[in-house]
Amino acid sequence: MIRRSLILLCATVAFAAPTPTPNSPSQLIAAMHDQYAKTWYHTLTFEQQSVTHKPDGTTSAETWYEAVSLPGRLRIAFRDKTGSNGAVFAKNHQYIFKDGKLVNDKDFVHPLLVLGFDVYAQPVETTVDELKSLHIDLATMHEENWQGRPTYVVGAKQGDTHVTQFWIDKERLYFVRLLEPDEKDPKSVQDIRFDDYLQVAGGGWVAVHVAVYANDKLVFEEKYTDVQVNQALSDDLFDTAHFTR
Repeated sequence: MIRRSLILLCATVAFAAPTPTPNSPSQLIAAMHDQYAKTWYHTLTFEQQSVTHKPDGTTSAETWYEAVSLPGRLRIAFRDKTGSNGAVFAKNHQYIFKDGKLVNDKDFVHPLLVLGFDVYAQPVETTVDELKSLHIDLATMHEENWQGRPTYVVGAKQGDTHVTQFWIDKERLYFVRLLEPDEKDPKSVQDIRFDDYLQVAGGGWVAVHVAVYANDKLVFEEKYTDVQVNQALSDDLFDTAHFTR
């Protein structure tokens, strides 16, 4: 169960000063940053149930342990907190570990880390540059309704769901959706959704459910528990030279 001492279930930002309506994607990113730059958490840890939905209708699940230090650092330990298997994302680079050994590393801008977290903790210009590197059209924006709430859609024209785009809640200015075509099959679209947002002490938000769809079929879910914010995290957690430590 999520620790109620850290989550404000009924809190809102109703008393915050109104944010000017953005007229462009760059202005939207600036509005997101400015809304929460002083109140968003700097670290986040949680336990994650990772559920894979298989084509035959069955599911499998395992537990991951995740730690985030903003901006730009994410550690995932698969199945075991000691971290023999897992991943580190740092400085726009991805490191994959198996049995305590580095098996893959490459340059990688993590779109969910940028849009869900880093945007509130780093300069606006940095976020804009990272989103441009993901080939998102930052000259195009429109509005849609999503799950009963108005949203901004960046990167696509009205009705186009086959290009890379992200969706932002218009009132609360948090990330709710990413659509991106498959690199090998552009007709296949991955749809990642951040759901069930709760506001934490201080004013930031955490989506405790993430759902991944491929061509409208649910293929993967993340369910977060034991969510904690603003705890001191050692740099050793993100040290790729000593991942298991």
